[in-house]
Amino acid sequence: MEQNSLPNVLEEQIRECFGRVAWSHKTHEKCSDILNTRLNCIKLWQIILSAITTTGIMVAVFGECKEIGILSAVLSFFLTVLNTYVKQYDLGGLAQKHADAAVDLWDIRESYLSLLTDIRSGHAEDDEMRKRRDALQEKLLKIYRGSPRTIAKAYKEATKALKKLEELTFSDEEIDAILPKALRKKTSNGL
Repeated sequence: MEQNSLPNVLEEQIRECFGRVAWSHKTHEKCSDILNTRLNCIKLWQIILSAITTTGIMVAVFGECKEIGILSAVLSFFLTVLNTYVKQYDLGGLAQKHADAAVDLWDIRESYLSLLTDIRSGHAEDDEMRKRRDALQEKLLKIYRGSPRTIAKAYKEATKALKKLEELTFSDEEIDAILPKALRKKTSNGL
């Protein structure tokens, strides 16, 4: 189908889809990172509280310090609360689900990017673009159905990563630095 000078509505929709998927991908990545950090912090506190409690119990049993025994009992209570939380909320499993969702969304994001490239290069017909878009939307629906909900902090971190840190963009110099010399845009002597 002939493309006119007006903005292509189909391309605009696909650009929107790309943007939403890129944002979702980054949000799930950040959510996984946040949950893993929380889990590591909790595990560290479990170890610290266990060590202090055990030491306090040993001192209370073999020594003559009632205050250490009371402190150990209080710390033991906090350790029990922490252990109950970890048992009830599988942060590691949830973090892995977010990581898996991010990987699946990465694939969709890259497929939308390829579709946009085909549109801009003029190598895609409208009917073909619609079929590819519809297939991507079906895959995306399955991913979203199986994905856990993200948290507000992850969305804020994704916003920072995408808008301020430009985590999805690269300069020519950054790309050239990781490409073989034959594929670089610029040669080492500046030509």
